[in-house]
Parts: sequence; C-alpha cells; structure tokens
Amino acid sequence: MDSERRLLILYGSQTGCAQEVAERIWRESKWLYYNGPIVAMDDYPIEKLIFEKKIIFVCSTTGQGDQPDNMKITWKFLLRKNLPSNSLKNVEFAVLGLGDSSYVKFNHVAKKLYRRLIQLGGKPVCNIGLADDQHDIGAFAVIDPWINNLWNVLTEIHSLADGLIPIDRNTLPPPKWNVHSSKDTVHIDERLPNNDLFRTNSSIVTCLSNTKTTAENHFQDVRLLKFECTDQNVKYFPGDVLMVRPVNSEKSVNNFFDLFKENKKMKLDPTTILSVTQRSNDMPVPYNLCKPFTLFQCAKYYWDLNIIPNRYTFQLLSYFTDSELEKEKLQEFTTPEGQEELYNYCNRPRRTILEVLTDFPHATANLSLEYLFEIFSSIRPRAFSIASAPSVHINEIHLLVAVVTYKTKLLTKRIGLCSTWLSSLKCDDKIPVWIQKGSFKFPYSHSCHSIMIGPGTGVAPFRSFVHESIVKGYGDAKTLYLYFGARNRYGDFHFVNDWEKLVANGKLSLFTAFSRDQDHKIYVQHILEQKEEELYKLLSSKECYVFVAGNAKNMPTAVKDVFIKIFEKFENLSNTESIDTLEIMESKGFYQTETWN
Repeated sequence: MDSERRLLILYGSQTGCAQEVAERIWRESKWLYYNGPIVAMDDYPIEKLIFEKKIIFVCSTTGQGDQPDNMKITWKFLLRKNLPSNSLKNVEFAVLGLGDSSYVKFNHVAKKLYRRLIQLGGKPVCNIGLADDQHDIGAFAVIDPWINNLWNVLTEIHSLADGLIPIDRNTLPPPKWNVHSSKDTVHIDERLPNNDLFRTNSSIVTCLSNTKTTAENHFQDVRLLKFECTDQNVKYFPGDVLMVRPVNSEKSVNNFFDLFKENKKMKLDPTTILSVTQRSNDMPVPYNLCKPFTLFQCAKYYWDLNIIPNRYTFQLLSYFTDSELEKEKLQEFTTPEGQEELYNYCNRPRRTILEVLTDFPHATANLSLEYLFEIFSSIRPRAFSIASAPSVHINEIHLLVAVVTYKTKLLTKRIGLCSTWLSSLKCDDKIPVWIQKGSFKFPYSHSCHSIMIGPGTGVAPFRSFVHESIVKGYGDAKTLYLYFGARNRYGDFHFVNDWEKLVANGKLSLFTAFSRDQDHKIYVQHILEQKEEELYKLLSSKECYVFVAGNAKNMPTAVKDVFIKIFEKFENLSNTESIDTLEIMESKGFYQTETWN
C-alpha cells in the first residue's frame, strides 16, 4: 500500500446520513488513487491517529449539540487535557458537518472538532463544511461543492506519481459491495422480524392502543400510541426519544417491483435471496447485511422507496442510460448551472426516487443489483418524543404522532412514511424500537422553576416530565408552568384530561392559546406576552429553565423574541444585550429547544 496515497475517512453518524456521505467520499477517492479505510470513529484505534497523514472527518450533531453515539469515545479522548498541542502536527485533515440550522447549536460537533484538531496541531486542507438540512435543496447544497473542492485541493497538494492521471470523474465508480442473488429454497420469514432487520440492539414493543386524539372534523389526524415494553434493558427518562424505523407501504413495494420488470440485467423476484459480500477490506459489510435476506425484505424494510434523490443519484443514473436524451438531462442536473432546474424538478415537488426512476426508464432498465445499494438509501429511523413517565406509566411507552399528509406545489398528494405506518398499527402488533437521549435535560429540584412551551404535538415530552416530576415530589403549580397552543379547544387539545386533573389538584399552572376559537388568531407567544411580568419574576429566580418544543417554522423564533423583549423591558437592556443574555441561558442549559419540520 502506498502510504502517501493513504486517506483515512472517519465518521460520526446517528441515523446513517453522515455514514452515507463518508461512503461517497471513500468511493470518489478512488478517482485519485487514494486507499485507506472508512470507519466509524469509535471503531478506529484512536491511539493510532498520530500516525495518520491525511484524515477526512464527517460528523452530524444530535440533540442539544451532542455527539453521535459512535464517536463519543473518540471525542472524549480528543478532549483530554494532557494531550500535547503538537499531537497531530503531521496530520492534514478536513471536516464536513451535517446539521440543521433550526437548532441553536447548528453543527456544534463539527465546529468543535475542527477547532480541537487545530489545537492539537492538525493542519486543515480546506475550510470546514457546514451542511444544513434547512436549505432549499437540503444538505447537499453544501456537501456537493465541498467534496468537489476537497478533491481539487488534495490534487494540488499531493500530485500523482509520474505517468498517473486522475481517473475521469465521469467514470462509473465501483460499487461498495458485491451482491449475489440466488433462488435458494431456504425459508426466510417475510414478516416483520423479531428485531430490526438492520440493527442489532433494538427491542420489541407491543401496541396496546392506537387512539385518534383529534376531533373527526379536525384538519389533522393525531394519534396517541401506547406500547407495552417488558424488556428490562429498556430504560428511559423524560426528555428521551423513541427511535422507530418505519417500513415501506405495500403500494410502494409493489411499485418497486413493477418498475424493474423491464430491467435487462436483473430479474427482481421478491423471493430472490441476496448475499452481500465485501469488495474491499476498506469498506466492510455491515453486520446485519452479512446474513442472507430476500429482495422483498430489502424493499420492504431496508431501502427508502420514498426518499428524494440527491445530485449524486442523478450522476449515477447518467452512467447507466443508453438514451442520449436521458444522459443529457441527467448530466445537466449534476452541474452547478443545473441546480435550479434540479430543485424545480425534484425538491420542490418532493419527487420520490421511484418517480425519478420512472421518468428515466432507459437508465432504470440498465441498473445492476450492486448499484441498487447506491441508488437507494437505507430507511432512516425517526425520533419521537416519549410522552409517558416511566414511574407513572409502568412498562409502557406513549407517543403522540401527527399523521403527515400534504400536497406539493404540483398538487400531488404526499404522506409521511413513518407517521402513516404508525397510524396503521393495530393492537398486539409488534415493532422494533430503541431509546435515544433527546434534546431536553430536565431538572428535578424543589427550587427549580420550569417554563414549558409546547404547542401541538410539542407538548409530548412535557407530559412525561410533568408526571415524573410530580410523582417524585418535586412538581406543583408553583414550579411547573405549561404554555400550550392548538387550533381549537375541542379539536386538538392534546392530553386535556391530564392537564385539567393536575390543575385541579394544584400540581400544574396551565396557560392555553387556541388560535381558531375567536376572530383574531392567538398563539402561545401572545399568551407569553400577556404574562411577561410573571415570567420575568420566574426568570429572576435562582434556577429557572425554559423549554420550547414544536414545529421549527415560526414558533421558536417568535417565542425567543418574547423573552428578548422581556429582558429589554425589565432589565433595561439593549436588543443586543438581551440577545446575549438569552444566549448565555442557552449555553448553560437554562433555555432549551427541541424543534422539527
């Protein structure tokens, strides 16, 4: 192995996104004859980091600026104070972060990692990349140009040996794995497996009830799902989230097999058994893909058939089509000049991968089995705030789920993969799940005041915290303040029975805003404004926490503005000083947010 062409790629990934981007970088590195492994950070022997010459880091940020689970050990090691400041003096590195700017600590992990590597003597070869899910075309608005620039920079720094020229980037990169198919008669159960087919540490929960909590005439279908969990290894606390990996609908799976009927290279029978094997020592096959599984299982449980393709997908398709017209259009989508057209074609109408493949039949007809694992991403697990309290709802986990349905700009109906699947669950259905730490870190103390702002389904984690706090003897109406917002008191007042009972017993102070129950709209921020003096008194106490949960669109900013104005008014601060005060609260954990789109 040429040590000068060694390139180590390390990733920290919670849901698989950062891992997929790292895998793409690894594949493209072959164009410049680089070798070296791609590894989750905590799977790499960190003490060997000082002997590396070139490292690419790809990492996401979870919760309130937390590291993904598979880089926590590495991160703890890098933060050790006894590490010499020249530890990484021989290391050239690049950092690409994947984040969401609706969170306060946007790409916090990547930023800290970048700074820490420099503190340890590492030399950045290019600027840090900060991808943002909130961008119109998603994270790839940053990822694509950052990767292209990375190769340009590395080519300038490390020239190829005499006689070698870079492989044409229009050359099809090799697949990451070998995939073999057979019609073996080995029986494989096609039903939902007893654990997540593609995860090793999931637990099984049983659906106890699936109740619609909104009125029949309400515009939105919201479900309260209750699950029984008797696995003693499953422990959760208020603020934690339940991770669920949905499965594709029967309609989508049928569409998948119908789509490939005309494929010239593959005969995609649902019962075909797939075996995935290692193609390179640098790209190992994940443990749960090492055992045989059927093509039906892959289409049902593994590949996301509803994902919106990214630019790299169109690049791959351009290699396979034998139609000049298709090739021209696909290649146009991969150019900087073609990004607006790609957005209008793909992102704006939220066109799915199956719809795109339908639009490019010549490329679809020539795809090979190995490249289906490149074209289709794995189904991402979804996180749901747990609405139950472990000390109150014994052996149960409750979720409050809004079923996602909407129409695109082209008036095409879309449904949320996970919420629709969850809403279809029946009593006694079993699903694989796992617990993950959420964004909120709740206090338990007689001296703490908690101001909770949770419109809509954002109220879910507060139900968990309120019940747990009360049963432990820490919560009452003088310490727990809940601000809830919805459209109608009799339409979508989630957990109304819980709240009314707690208020009647002096255990909770409740303030509500129902935006459609009067001529003028009233939102939670308006109720906060009405209570500004009371809020300031609470904020002035020794320990006061503010928690904000809900849709990321407008509410979090509007709520934050209220608190900024409170500091301006009652502490006679300028706008800048008030913003600084709130940022200090955030940095110390006294102002926490959990938002989603």
